[in-house]
Amino acid sequence: MTLDELEKGKAARIAGVDWTAVAPDEARRLQALGIDEGAEIRVAHRGVFLGRDPLAVTIGSMTVAMRRSHARAIAVEPE
Repeated sequence: MTLDELEKGKAARIAGVDWTAVAPDEARRLQALGIDEGAEIRVAHRGVFLGRDPLAVTIGSMTVAMRRSHARAIAVEPE
């Protein structure tokens, strides 16, 4: 399952990230924010725009906004 499919509020662990699906500068930003294999993550909010962008995700004590296309590159395992 990918992060964009995860139910709002449900915790999951990042199983892997397809970094080739994300632009290099955006990949560095996401990694700097702690988006990497093994991290616990949950979807806090989904946008109201067409395609439901952006997603707000909670990782640690931070809430991070990301594009749905980035969330599709993140494989997760629900806890």
